[in-house]
Formats: sequence, structure tokens, C-alpha cells
Amino acid sequence: MTSITAETILAAYRIGIFPMADSADDPSLFWVDPDRRGIFPLDKFHVPKRLAKSIRKDPFEVTIDRDFRGVMRACAAPRRDGGDTWINPEIMERYSELHDLGYAHSVECRRDGELVGGLYGLAFDSVFCGESMFTKVTDASKVALVYLVARLIHGGYTLLDAQFLNPHLETFGAEEISREEYQARLRLGLQSLGDFYSLPEGLSGSDILQSITQTS
Repeated sequence: MTSITAETILAAYRIGIFPMADSADDPSLFWVDPDRRGIFPLDKFHVPKRLAKSIRKDPFEVTIDRDFRGVMRACAAPRRDGGDTWINPEIMERYSELHDLGYAHSVECRRDGELVGGLYGLAFDSVFCGESMFTKVTDASKVALVYLVARLIHGGYTLLDAQFLNPHLETFGAEEISREEYQARLRLGLQSLGDFYSLPEGLSGSDILQSITQTS
């Protein structure tokens, strides 16, 4: 697969598959349909105590969709551990188009005006599929995740897809389910409509944490 449209990507997510590249330098894409899928049960999302203490101090200015392309570029940048990224120019272009169409969103964390962390993903119906996150300073990507979850809970979303489980995501309550279970949850997610913008920007960290704990 060498070229796809934004509409094709959206249709693929609706049936549970998503595109990836082997590396940033590989121009080709391939479809992924994992046997085991990582998800965040929104009613069981856990904020570690140390992180919650930090969030209450409001260490970052957290915004939504202010710099989607900037977040994608940061996620695609070479990693500190030397690992490669799967975000190639084709993915950059298509997801930017999905953002322009109102389906792809970013959460940004800034300190002194500088973008220091964030994440992006794709939203449709009451499903949010997380794609990638980055951090330049301690806790920035974690704070972005917490603010995202609060927004999804408030907006009536039913499924937060993490694609692949790892120990870092497990600390927030992420779990792994079978492809069949994911498909069942996806079908339910397609039956309702979430509102990504129902939660106002500018809330304090304490307000964000309270909105999460009220549902967990």
C-alpha cells in the first residue's frame, strides 16, 4: 500500500484496523489488525498519586487543537532512546487532512509558551483512537493523557483505543483485550456520538482530576 486517502483511513478505523509505516523513511504503509488490543476503560482510568499531585499545581498550559501539526511533528521526531518512529510523511499528511475535516485532534502542553508535550488521535462517533504522544519535560505527555481522558468522559465517549499495551500505559489502568472483544466494544462505540469540545478549555488541574474521579 503506497497511498491512501483520509476517508479510507477513517473507514478503516470504523472496522478496527489502522495504518502504520515501518519507519519514517519508508514511504509505504500497511494495515494493522492486532490479535490483542490495548484499551483504556474510561470508568477505571487511574491517575497515579505523584502525577495527581503534580497536576494540581497546574505545571502546563493545556490546550486542544491549537497546533495539531506541531504535535505530529514532535511525535515523529527521533526519540531519545534511539528508537525509530512509524510516522512517515504520508501519515503526517493524511492525519493532518483528518484534522482539517474535524476527526483528528491534539492535546498540547506548553510551558512558557513552548510546546513541551502532547498527543494526537482520531475521534469518530463515541470512539477515540490514540495514535502517539511525546514529551520534552517530565510528565508533559502524562498530563496530556489525563486531560484527554477527562474530555472524553465529559463528552460521552465510550472507547479509548490505545492500540498496543505497554507497562507505561498499564499504570493508568490500560488493559489488553482480544480482537473479538475490541470489535464488540467498537460496534457499541459506533452507536452513539461523543462531543470532543463539550469540556471547556482553561480548567484547573484540580477540576480535571475531579471530573475523572467522579466517574471511576
